[in-house]
Amino acid sequence: MLKGIIYSVLASVTFGVLFFYTEVLGAFDSEQTFGWRIIATLPFLTLFMWLSGDLIHIKTIFKRILAKPSLLLFLMTTSLLTSVQLWLFLWGPMHGRGLQVSLGYFLLPLILVLAGSVLYGEKLSKFQCVAVALAMLGVGHEFWHLGSIAWETALVAIGYTAYFVIRKKIQTDNLGGFWWDLVLILPVAIFFIQTGDTPYLKFFESPSLIAVVMGLGFLSAIGLGSYILASRYLPLIIFGLLGYLEPVLLALVSLALGEKIGAEEWFTYIPIWLAVLILVIEGAVHLFQQRQRKQHLELNLKQYPKRLGDDQ
Repeated sequence: MLKGIIYSVLASVTFGVLFFYTEVLGAFDSEQTFGWRIIATLPFLTLFMWLSGDLIHIKTIFKRILAKPSLLLFLMTTSLLTSVQLWLFLWGPMHGRGLQVSLGYFLLPLILVLAGSVLYGEKLSKFQCVAVALAMLGVGHEFWHLGSIAWETALVAIGYTAYFVIRKKIQTDNLGGFWWDLVLILPVAIFFIQTGDTPYLKFFESPSLIAVVMGLGFLSAIGLGSYILASRYLPLIIFGLLGYLEPVLLALVSLALGEKIGAEEWFTYIPIWLAVLILVIEGAVHLFQQRQRKQHLELNLKQYPKRLGDDQ
């Protein structure tokens, strides 16, 4: 379990660093940044998959495409969905909209809970009902205050939910599926890096940009790879709880970059943060009860031989 916790924390911290990494990407606009991120991530992700033994998933999905070409249409859809998220993740802090993006990551787990309830018939616990109600209160205030919720927030929460649901449906929810998502969007990425005036001249003027781009790909591969590996080693509830570290870090990074939460915006953020806190409390209670049951079972097992001897 310790290995899984380390992977999860590493993923969250890496994503937080990537959010702050936009400060050294000033030479590129958001489209060029997206393009270079896709191109630079692929080789590092492939290396990561080779080291973790996940390369087999690439071949498996390719065979499925050959056997059923319609799968390619679904892969193109997930590729588009994840590409938009990868672009938005760096676009937000580059344009002073990091808090709106981080709010989407706070909302995402709650939207996933609702999706699980509606699409898969999963039952909401009392804690989850309260958390969803608080989240809806925060979102409702945002609608009342602005007339609509920030599009960045909605795109993260709804877009990622659609992405996860489709991947689960077509059974590509592994690193191999993500690898194919990046490969399919690669032509668009190549197009984007060539936008603007003399795009490659920047590397001659500032050779350090080569290291910056490689760092972008390395961090992206480490963050995404660690996230997937953490899901292998951890029980689902602990994995979910640790996942809340990421949006907290994103919000803190956004504030560190100079963004501010307006007085009226607190009525949007506070209910959502309270909802997250309730889910954390629920998880802690669940773990405590699980531990108590385990201790009770171990005690009974220790006493069983003694009782058996008394009976004889």
